[in-house]
Amino acid sequence: MKNFALIGAAGYIAPRHMKAVKDTGNVLVAAFDPNDSVGIIDSHFPDAEFFTEFERFDRYVDKLQRAADTRKVDYMAICSPNYLHDSHMRFALRSGADAICEKPLVLNPWNIDGLLDIEKDTGRRVNTILQLRVHPAIMALKEKVQSESKDTKYDVDLTYITSRGHWYLQSWKGDIKKSGGIATNIGVHFFDMLHFIFGDLQDNVVHLSSDTKAAGYLEYEKARVRWFLSVDIEDVPQAQRDAGQRTFRSITVDGEEIEFSGGFTDLHTRSYQEILAGRGFGLEENRVAISTVSRIRDAQLTPLTGDYHPFLKR
Repeated sequence: MKNFALIGAAGYIAPRHMKAVKDTGNVLVAAFDPNDSVGIIDSHFPDAEFFTEFERFDRYVDKLQRAADTRKVDYMAICSPNYLHDSHMRFALRSGADAICEKPLVLNPWNIDGLLDIEKDTGRRVNTILQLRVHPAIMALKEKVQSESKDTKYDVDLTYITSRGHWYLQSWKGDIKKSGGIATNIGVHFFDMLHFIFGDLQDNVVHLSSDTKAAGYLEYEKARVRWFLSVDIEDVPQAQRDAGQRTFRSITVDGEEIEFSGGFTDLHTRSYQEILAGRGFGLEENRVAISTVSRIRDAQLTPLTGDYHPFLKR
């Protein structure tokens, strides 16, 4: 049994980490969040210590790490806002624990270099949640792409619309300095998936970038990708809106829809199983995706010529 601590217990994604800790037979000993709306802890680890001040959390973790018994923290799960991930991973490593960090790992690729240095200094490891890499449908597609001797590139359309209310732009997620913007906040795991399946990134063009949506063209070793990401309900196709849906997710490869809407509920648990078995995804596995979204954030827009996502015609 391993001991876990959790940073960011009040966020949307934290319950999936609590469930993953429990489902893998381990225990959460301490959690931190400045927000005290964390009653969900009772459903998983009612005996976990909880702190709303980082200094007290730091002191408690230090106490555990110095204890002679079996309470020492082995892993620290990080579910804090994106811009704090780097600092919290550094804290985990320097505290003598391995880190398990939510996406995006960091906002900029050079942050990865600093973390690699701290890994060497501490002997601890950063693991990240790249849950689509363990999704059965995505793994099957990767195997298919690798097994086929196709000379030409695949044509891929990625569309992901997950509508959000007015609160979104008022929260840290609406602040590009804190979230990294739309492509980073809701798209980084899709860009990692594309690299995972189709190989090295060769071109990165941005056609649209705003607070609520972004779109562009990516070319990989084995694919040409038109992508569109949005949190605007108006971008959800009318048929889905008429059916009461607020989310639209589609990936087509050479015109064929890849069905991966199911199988999402236990991907964090699968990720934890891989991490505990020593097969987690580390810092370097994140570099291409982080470089991709960093480039998207800073790129000048390209006019709508050539290959671009069909939603842009609307």
